[in-house]
Amino acid sequence: MDHILSILIFFPAVAGILGFVVDKGSAKAYGVSVAAVELILALGLWASFDITNPGMQFTELAPVISQFGISYNVGVDGISLFIVIMAALITLLGIILLRDDTKNMKNMIVSLLFLEMTMVGVFLSLDAIIFYLFWELSLVPMLYIIGAWGGPTRVYAAVKFFLYTFAGSLIMLVGLLAMAYFFHLESGVWSFNLLDWYTLKLTTDQQFWLFLAFFAGFAIKVPMFPFHTWLPHAHGQAPTIGSVILAAVLLKMGTYGFVRFSLPILPDASVTFTPFIMALALIMVIYTAMVAFAQKDMKQVIAYSSVSHMGIIMIGVFAMNAEGLGGSIFLMLSHGIVSGALFMLVGVIYERTGTKIMDEFGGLAAVMPVYATVFGVMLMASVGLPLTIGFVGEFLVLLGFYKVSVIGTILAGSTIIIGSVYMLALFKKSFFGPMRHEKNLSLKDLDGRELTALLPLVAIVVWLGVYPKPVLEPIDNSVKALLVQMENHAQLESTKEAIIVSKKEVK
Repeated sequence: MDHILSILIFFPAVAGILGFVVDKGSAKAYGVSVAAVELILALGLWASFDITNPGMQFTELAPVISQFGISYNVGVDGISLFIVIMAALITLLGIILLRDDTKNMKNMIVSLLFLEMTMVGVFLSLDAIIFYLFWELSLVPMLYIIGAWGGPTRVYAAVKFFLYTFAGSLIMLVGLLAMAYFFHLESGVWSFNLLDWYTLKLTTDQQFWLFLAFFAGFAIKVPMFPFHTWLPHAHGQAPTIGSVILAAVLLKMGTYGFVRFSLPILPDASVTFTPFIMALALIMVIYTAMVAFAQKDMKQVIAYSSVSHMGIIMIGVFAMNAEGLGGSIFLMLSHGIVSGALFMLVGVIYERTGTKIMDEFGGLAAVMPVYATVFGVMLMASVGLPLTIGFVGEFLVLLGFYKVSVIGTILAGSTIIIGSVYMLALFKKSFFGPMRHEKNLSLKDLDGRELTALLPLVAIVVWLGVYPKPVLEPIDNSVKALLVQMENHAQLESTKEAIIVSKKEVK
């Protein structure tokens, strides 16, 4: 296990390079095999993880450019562990769901394996430059996946996705370089090590501008209102596998960035900007939920729903207490599982009918009962039904936010009602009532390939909805350590008073 993190990061990339010489007919089987090995390695990491240790584990450190303090530095804690496992799981299931007649299958598999490397690299990096390299490299395979396999306006969607995220990343890079410069001024040495940065005392003015620089990169990736406009179009044009990975994993890079960088490094600025962030998050939650209700396209409903749920995650992050922050990290996993499954389900019906418009369906429950059942389970998890994975994270986030703002919690909680309205409306229009087209009477239910991809997600939705402790406990320990770090690192008394470190175990 000494180099397990490096293996997790680079194994998909090495396999992707070797994939160029794999026979076209064997490309999908090769991709499934590689992704399965990656998932087994990630689960092995979990099995060896010490849940009582809230700090970084399995760390690796090797100098890269010593004179500038750049090093290959990776590690994992309870915050990043399960996001890595989710990335491996979603990649595997997404590849399984690919149709055997997917055009240029070999190129798709290679792109997905390289994308998996960048995603895992982002969540395990402890050096800011290495983090940034993985962050930027993730744009390339996703750009190609949308542009090569997307819908009629795929090029426009791919370019818009790239320009939005790349512009924010450049501003974030300025902030990262400024952090290294300030560390050099104080210590006399250069370092891009996050753990070194956690010890740096910055003035309130320095924290203010650095927070804005980080905000530009992270907020666009989330995406926060009003930077969210690239996401629905990207989802609308991306192929199913692109939408699945984009919603399940790539968006979490933004919220993870706030947790890993903004909160522990810039605690005073984080508290200062909390009202602003909360206001934007509440707008995200309510506005995009209402926009979702107005959509006629199933995929667009889920895309705007995804933005709304990301707003709930942001509320939990900036509640800055154990319940809210722990709940937001759990909700990252929940949202990844549920939104990924919903995009898979939309892809299934689109493959059969060539449309995603709800009014074109009706009565699907009669001809596709298994499909309707799986869709219903994921729908209920999306709206936060108790005993599903969606309830746990949302409950903890709202509980944490309640300690900060009662009125804000009521407003945020309204998304549960609005979400129930538009998701149940989608379900009613598509699955019940008269069949609108006779050709839909001959639609086939889920086949073995689709069940193999979807049933594991159904099992996770129920398992972690009923018994979330195996995941919540490691998250909770690392979250409490993060909050203690923030409280100790804060220079303003108002900040220390605002950071509530809960001593109770989140269950």
